[in-house]
Amino acid sequence: MAVGLSGGLDSVVLLHAMHGLAPRLGYTLSAIHVNHGLSPNAGDWRKFCKEYCRDLAVPLQVFRVSVKKKKQGLEAAARQARRAAFTKAAVDAIAVAHHLDDQAETVLFNLLRGAGLQGASGMPVQGKLGRKLLLRPLLDVPRRAIRAYAAGQRLAWIEDEANADEALTRNFIRRRVGPLLESKFPRWRESLARAARHFAGVELDAQRLLRSYLKDKGLRAPSEARLIEMLKQLGSKSAEIVHDGRVMRTYRGKIFLTKNKNQEAFPPRTWNGEAKIELPGGELRFRRVRGQGIDRRRLEDKALQVRLRSGGERLQPDARRPSRTLKNLFQEAGVPPWERERLPLLFCGGELVWAPGLGVDAKFLSVGRAPGLLPDWRPTQ
Repeated sequence: MAVGLSGGLDSVVLLHAMHGLAPRLGYTLSAIHVNHGLSPNAGDWRKFCKEYCRDLAVPLQVFRVSVKKKKQGLEAAARQARRAAFTKAAVDAIAVAHHLDDQAETVLFNLLRGAGLQGASGMPVQGKLGRKLLLRPLLDVPRRAIRAYAAGQRLAWIEDEANADEALTRNFIRRRVGPLLESKFPRWRESLARAARHFAGVELDAQRLLRSYLKDKGLRAPSEARLIEMLKQLGSKSAEIVHDGRVMRTYRGKIFLTKNKNQEAFPPRTWNGEAKIELPGGELRFRRVRGQGIDRRRLEDKALQVRLRSGGERLQPDARRPSRTLKNLFQEAGVPPWERERLPLLFCGGELVWAPGLGVDAKFLSVGRAPGLLPDWRPTQ
């Protein structure tokens, strides 16, 4: 078991408390210090951590990392570098000093930037970092209690000068937004932390449902990290997730599962009276009926052709309403966008006669006892 030790108040208290508990709980304790090299005082922090660990007789591993600022900002880049260093440490579990105030600030920050369910869930008490356990023993402990413990134990620590920089979003929330909220909602931290636990419960339920859905479809179970990423993508308006040879997409709050990412196009085909035509993605069946479907009398001496959309097609499924574009009709019928371009359409000459899910154009509709032809598109599952 190792404690992530920066030299700041929170990590100093965590190491001190876990050092006191180690004899009773029977774990071997060590510490990890990550030198980001971002502060001119980084050398002093490293020296402080070495002396503190020497006084406690706790082994210390020091990692020097290079932080490269990326699109997500310096804080996120430093966090990624620190986690990468933790991954290299020869321990089975790492405890970090995130506390109640950190949790509340994290949830608020994530909500303000429009994060989804995972972001609203905040930080878990126990998580994974590669194959290691990542523990947050102080997550329910407020900052004021940590300060009180440090004062009672007469502990020393290093103040990070960056904590006063309100250009950093988390510092702005801590120094400006937090006190303002506390003036009106004294327990805002506890409330946000409680909300985070509720959101985390919902996320776990969503993971179980997605696992069950994939299993029912005969697909292999993804890793937990992959499952979380899939849920995140499924929360977007136009998700497209490839998994185990299938593609999951979302449209209007529903999940659709297809075999191929892009269905093969096909050249125009003439219907020669056969009962079915095999096409990429399914088969188009024809049934001879009366008073339904396409009026066969309108097809005499004219070829019925199967082809794909080329753009601008219009259809009049209801004689009481004017013709409308296929795009509008497909939207109204809830046909997903990725299916529209590969649906087989029936044309007579240059006129659109029938479209799957929309029906027959009013001009070609069989009524009464007139001989009809009923098309039926059966997509491959």
